[in-house]
Amino acid sequence: MTTMLWKPSADRIQQTNMYRFIMQVNDQFNKQFTSYPEVYQWSIDHITDFWSTFWDFSKIIYHQPYEQVIDDIKKMPMAKWFIGAKLNFAENLLRYRDDHVAIAFKSEQGPVRTITYADLYDTVSRLATSLKEYGIKPGDRISGFMPNIPETVIAMLATASLGAIWSSCSPDFGEKGVLDRFGQIQPKIVFSADGYIYKGKPLDSLKRVSTIIKQIPSIEKVIIIPFLDAQPNLSPFSEKACLFNDFIAKTSPSSFHFEYMDFNDPLYIMFTSGTTGLPKCMVQSAGGILINHLKEHLLHTDVKRNDTIFYFTTCGWMMWNWLVSGLSTGATIVLFDGNPFYPGPEVLWNMAEELHISIFGTSAAYISALEKSGLSPGKQFNLSALKTILSTGSPLSHDGFHYVYQHIKSDVQLSSISGGTDLNGCFALGNPIGPVFTGELQCRGLGMKVEAFDEFGKSLLNKQGELVCTAPFPSMPIYFWNDPDQCKYHAAYFDRFPGVWCHGDFIEINERGGVTIYGRSDATLNPGGVRIGTAEIYRQLEQFPQIEDSIVIGQDWKNDVRVILFIKLVQGETLTDKLKRDIVNSIRTNASPRHVPAKIISVPDVPYTLNMKKVELAVKKVIHNQPVLNKDALRNPEALAFFSNIKELEEE
Repeated sequence: MTTMLWKPSADRIQQTNMYRFIMQVNDQFNKQFTSYPEVYQWSIDHITDFWSTFWDFSKIIYHQPYEQVIDDIKKMPMAKWFIGAKLNFAENLLRYRDDHVAIAFKSEQGPVRTITYADLYDTVSRLATSLKEYGIKPGDRISGFMPNIPETVIAMLATASLGAIWSSCSPDFGEKGVLDRFGQIQPKIVFSADGYIYKGKPLDSLKRVSTIIKQIPSIEKVIIIPFLDAQPNLSPFSEKACLFNDFIAKTSPSSFHFEYMDFNDPLYIMFTSGTTGLPKCMVQSAGGILINHLKEHLLHTDVKRNDTIFYFTTCGWMMWNWLVSGLSTGATIVLFDGNPFYPGPEVLWNMAEELHISIFGTSAAYISALEKSGLSPGKQFNLSALKTILSTGSPLSHDGFHYVYQHIKSDVQLSSISGGTDLNGCFALGNPIGPVFTGELQCRGLGMKVEAFDEFGKSLLNKQGELVCTAPFPSMPIYFWNDPDQCKYHAAYFDRFPGVWCHGDFIEINERGGVTIYGRSDATLNPGGVRIGTAEIYRQLEQFPQIEDSIVIGQDWKNDVRVILFIKLVQGETLTDKLKRDIVNSIRTNASPRHVPAKIISVPDVPYTLNMKKVELAVKKVIHNQPVLNKDALRNPEALAFFSNIKELEEE
């Protein structure tokens, strides 16, 4: 049952950026909006008015103003936004140049390292000057094979300041995973640390980098950041490698100038997970990412200059890009590199107390694991600064919602958010002036015309359907790399409903405007021809302490589909008949008889992508004896072997 868990006070509402924005809309358009649903409806009915108003509200730094908000509001995809505007993404993230802390960095080992906005600007400008002197120009690709450290942010900002294009992979990617990505876009320069630390162990990166650059002929230089060793061995790279400090040694920030680009010029190349073949390379615009991230930070997350914002992420996940954009608000962003449970489950909360984190972002899987660990952060740490918790990556269970309010903090805005790498942002997310209900994302994003469609393209309310967006938005990819006829782009989003973005999530929108995510629509189950979401089954498993993890798929069986549930048990537990009965009873009672699995099978591990998402489709392929094309996109590809030739799947 859905219950209200939190509601902001009137005083808190009036202090939010969202409230100020609504007042600006009221003044400018002679409205009397008092609630989020009213301003949301206005934002999708008057999309150009919304984005132009937010442009003014966000105080975007530009060199030349726009002449037109959008060339054609009915053009989907390939609409052009803020035509005529000239700006620089990095300049907007470096608008503050004072002694306020811009970045706080914590690794598994050593003290917190901080960088002020003044120091950040100076270092970025020195690196940008060196890159420009080297010959980097707008449109060149620069890539990072980096841990989540300040130099990664610095390298991205320097790249963007010159109008070049940034892409990144985290150092836990294997050689083939990196080649599948960087090999397609042919970068000119690669930034790499000499290694990283995970679970207390130093792990080398240079051996992989030296192999990678031999197979990508476009790479002219590798810039190495010492992280494990003050003097890393560069001999395998011959003349191609140099140390970061040596590269910038001869430059000063005095002669630095930002390169002004069109709003729709490229900034990032983001990659799909690549579990069904080569990763798709999605090109995103500087202006589109900037204005969308500003909207999500300022309005939906209520970030202010005195905030300290953290998101647990790697540089291979779009939440890293999202977090770094927090610099545009003047807040302090917190980078963490390492395992969030090493040496124990308290590590991130100890950091939250030390750094006075006010906005704490993580994944639903982390919250579930934290709950199973038995930790109560609210009792063990001073979290008085904490005002917002963000969760994404997969649907947050009802138990996860309750755990946050019972064991972390009762007076906190818990925002479950959902979007994708494709848009580098959210379709549904937080609303700081609205209540939080169990299992629900608070609202659809302003300016995002999100609906749930049935199979015939009819909009649904209080019923499950496909997540679609029926109007363009600024952060849509401007194109896919190496896709001149846009075939890959159209196939990814527009083949199902022409002219409508079909995202691939199975959702329900209720009469309050709240959104429930039921999982990926291509992984939904169809027993008896009725579509049900995998999240509804996962939710029921949260209550079983014997279960560490699980994955559910549909098996083709006798001209129908039957539900198969695989569970990973906590060490020392066994899958008894009683546990099976308890699981079945819980699913039947709290979901429906259709959700009850035909088989419950114990497996030693569950496969995940490098971005920590369950690969239901890959497991489904394995049990149907179909090839999984790109196992290098998986964090633990060896886990797939457990799903081959399971005798129980051949039985009634």
